[in-house]
Amino acid sequence: MNTSTIRRIDVRAVRNLSSVQLAPSNQVNVLFGLNGSGKTSLLEAIHYLGLGRSFRSQRVDAMIQTDHPEGTVFAELDSGITIGANKKRAGGHLLKLRGERQSNWIETARTLPLLLLNSDSFTLLDGSSKVRRRFLDWGVFHVEHDFSAHWRGAARCVAQRNQLLKSRLPDSRQIDAWNIELASHAKHIDESRALYLERLMPVLESTLSRLLPVNGLSIKYYRGWENSGDLLDLLRESLERDLRYGATQIGPHRADLQFRIGKLRAEDYLSRGQQKLLVIALKLAQGRLLVELTGSKVIYLIDDLPSELDERNRSLVCGLLEELNSQLFMTCVGENDLDFGWSTGVGLRKFHVEHGKISALSGRHESA
Repeated sequence: MNTSTIRRIDVRAVRNLSSVQLAPSNQVNVLFGLNGSGKTSLLEAIHYLGLGRSFRSQRVDAMIQTDHPEGTVFAELDSGITIGANKKRAGGHLLKLRGERQSNWIETARTLPLLLLNSDSFTLLDGSSKVRRRFLDWGVFHVEHDFSAHWRGAARCVAQRNQLLKSRLPDSRQIDAWNIELASHAKHIDESRALYLERLMPVLESTLSRLLPVNGLSIKYYRGWENSGDLLDLLRESLERDLRYGATQIGPHRADLQFRIGKLRAEDYLSRGQQKLLVIALKLAQGRLLVELTGSKVIYLIDDLPSELDERNRSLVCGLLEELNSQLFMTCVGENDLDFGWSTGVGLRKFHVEHGKISALSGRHESA
């Protein structure tokens, strides 16, 4: 179980943040300033520290400040755990958790559970299936500890199988060996995904009732192959087609979710504003479910909420966020853009961001 929050964070040479040290509240942190000042860059730095990737670019080295050979993010949690990540422009990553070098981000991601809510999050309903798989797999990863091993195993099988499919003289015996292993991993992945969605639905319905009362919401899970079929048999039957495409056409890497209101797709039934509320409810429900199942709390990174919601809905969302008792890092333009929805005793700290410099404000809002 992990309930740690960030007590101190240092960022060096990430975007326009040359050297930033921050002592955040363990509850609500509001970063305000003009566009381009560096607010989102701080969220990006935290996201990189916890997950090893940027949410603004496919290339992590794009985060590194121009004319600097490397970027560094370091955090100390209130539990005393330290996490440090360094990315060199000309090389790979160096990640340390509790002072020990890590070969991947698995334990770090579990230690620092992060959920991002930004403008890209609203593609969850009408974007690519990859976005929905990532949403689903985030939840499964944090509640099923063996899920990541099966996920990586399946990804390896698909990559190896695809390589054989593209070869000039594909070896059917080798392909079948990967079929068998892929089917084994896929069984575990499918069962874990289906169980997670079953657990999420009642929490989502409860959360959504506070934001967007709507009847008949359902989430249909497609596992990536025919529901009535055995994946191993289907992989063998689809070999000829896969050879034509040079890629594996069925499997857990093709899974998807479909959101419906009654018989209609949610994106066709709901207005754009209502779709945003549904996506926010999904993210809040994931945070609530994580606490229920593991005791761990999510750290939320929320970029420019005021530009996405009107004042009434902002207040509703902030109230629900506070109930989660999670650590929040939220950005906005104006100092008072998020001055509602919070209870009197909430630990709220404000930081002014300007030209890559972050200054903590003092005053009555600092109750943490």
